[in-house]
Amino acid sequence: MKRILSVISIFAVLLTSCTGDQGPPGFDGFDGQDGGIFVASAFEVVIDFNADNDYQFIEPYGFDVFPSDVTLVYIEWETDNGEPIWRLLTQTEYFDNGVLVYNYDFTQQDVRIFLDGTINLNTLDNVWTQNQAFRVVVVPADNIDGLDVSNLDSIMQAYAIEDFELR
Repeated sequence: MKRILSVISIFAVLLTSCTGDQGPPGFDGFDGQDGGIFVASAFEVVIDFNADNDYQFIEPYGFDVFPSDVTLVYIEWETDNGEPIWRLLTQTEYFDNGVLVYNYDFTQQDVRIFLDGTINLNTLDNVWTQNQAFRVVVVPADNIDGLDVSNLDSIMQAYAIEDFELR
């Protein structure tokens, strides 16, 4: 029994005291600083869609957007007791004479929010085209995995966004 304990002890000491080649260095943190925080940038725009702007709006970010960043756009869909309810685009509304789609696309330089669908956009009531509020959030793609991006509140909480700059 003593011999078995001695062998186990020597084996344990050998395994815990062995060293090998150092692994490759890890990646630097955000902006080259270890342990940096990933920051989400956000702003709000209020848009009037009409034939003059081809039912679209293009907004330059005004800050650096990396190729791996993801842009999310939310529309203020309705209110509940004065509290805005935000929905992630795309949003589709069905009418008797066609379909209206609120949509967006983005590049590293800007985000484009536009109306699309089968409906004649010129026939839409102002409730669908005027004073439409959108919140734009640019987040690092590495940190979006597992987040419920359809819920603006969860994105705001995850990235400590307290308010939106109105542009």
